[in-house]
Amino acid sequence: MSTTKQYFLTIDNGGTNTKVIIVDDQGKQLSVSSFPTESVERRPGFREVNPDHMWQDIGKASRASIAQAGINPSQISAVAPVGHGKGLYLLDQSGHPFMNGILSSDSRATRLTDIFESQVERIYPISHQHVMAMQFPVLLRWLKENEPDHYQSIGHVLSNKDFIRFLLTGEVLEEQGDASGNNLVNLSTQDYDSRLFDFFGIPEMQEKMPHLVKATDSCGKITADAAANTGIPEGTPVYAGLFDIDACALATGVLTDDIFSITAGTWNINVFPSKVPAPVDSGCMDSLFPTGGILVEASSPTSAGNLDYMVHMATGHAPDFTELESMLSRTDASSSSMLFLPFLYGSNVNLKAESAFVGLRSSDNTDQFMRSIYEGVAFAHRQHIDQLLQVLGRKPQVARISGGACNSPLWIQMFADVLNMPIETVNGSELGGLGGAMCSAVGSGLYTDFQESFDQMSSLAHRYEPNASQAAIYDSKYEAYRSTLDSMDALWAPLRTMQDTVEKSQA
Repeated sequence: MSTTKQYFLTIDNGGTNTKVIIVDDQGKQLSVSSFPTESVERRPGFREVNPDHMWQDIGKASRASIAQAGINPSQISAVAPVGHGKGLYLLDQSGHPFMNGILSSDSRATRLTDIFESQVERIYPISHQHVMAMQFPVLLRWLKENEPDHYQSIGHVLSNKDFIRFLLTGEVLEEQGDASGNNLVNLSTQDYDSRLFDFFGIPEMQEKMPHLVKATDSCGKITADAAANTGIPEGTPVYAGLFDIDACALATGVLTDDIFSITAGTWNINVFPSKVPAPVDSGCMDSLFPTGGILVEASSPTSAGNLDYMVHMATGHAPDFTELESMLSRTDASSSSMLFLPFLYGSNVNLKAESAFVGLRSSDNTDQFMRSIYEGVAFAHRQHIDQLLQVLGRKPQVARISGGACNSPLWIQMFADVLNMPIETVNGSELGGLGGAMCSAVGSGLYTDFQESFDQMSSLAHRYEPNASQAAIYDSKYEAYRSTLDSMDALWAPLRTMQDTVEKSQA
């Protein structure tokens, strides 16, 4: 092992915020510079990002992070991108971006999702994936039907972080973890499968898919143009990088099925590594994990992004987390009897479900209103954790959490109480960035594998044990939450029909 200190830069492009993080070879975070991921919503359900604006903002954040770290840019040993999974980023035949990128919270293709998911048994033995509205093939089929000019212009199809790596290196490559989470990869052969392209009615897209690489593969170097934008020296090695789910799992040491990984950010993500894929009736997703196994995933866009939006809508400004933490400290599980359905960006119960408050009374106050939002997010996570428990057949020893919820110790305690299992956190505020740095460290040969990189670069911070009395109250509230969702199942379709009618009248 080299005795020279090494520094790794990670560009972590999330659906809510994008960050540039610099971490040393012992996992110490030297700097982070972030900016909101600017979304464009030109129609209801559309969540897009302007690639030129994103690239300019990444450049500014990269330069700021390097300056904040107090190192010479030449000391950066390697770069890795981390990005939101799913969504869609396209290049034309000349290798240039030609339309907005599509974020993972986009729901334009819901109608197609219903159709494909009703036939998922045809492809599940191949991809071991259910169908989601923001996956590559569903969005591509939507473009084929609704924006054929854009569809005909496609030269290359990329995931978010692979698009960022293309901007850094000029190399068009797709990392297999992201690809396998997008319903286009045969989990057994670990390669694209023509039967999947045929199923989605986009056979011509198979030739548009880039060569697949592994997370720790060397994938080019910083180009002169990228150096000019980011301040990262030309020639700096760039590694394939990670799907953000994988990055957070690795950074929290979730390397066996004894530990669950929970990410509470824009998305509600719950995973564990497995040697075998989950069965189709579990409702879970399976993808290739960088350690060589399979990552079993239960997820939906029903997490902390709901809190950010609701606070902003109610107050007109970004959340004041000091005040919100104070609210949590003066309330508990018995304080609020209303339920919040955290479905602003999609649902984990019905593709047509929408967000709602149930049980709101004239006597309720702001604290009760806000606490119900926190609880609703935790209940949505519990529903996914229940799916994982069904697959694994037993409880894990512990769950480790990452994402925006980690900024609130009292919210993490709520997760422990709602899930009735211990929750641990690891040191460091930017676990996606740490996961990216671990990827660079393994790719460069500094550490032999992800276990060694975790041992050297990460450490546990706190452990939260469930409170039995609070857990009992939450069990009762969760039962009401599930019963409410069951009773509303037949109401979502007429609601969506009404919404479509109103939206058409406004066009």
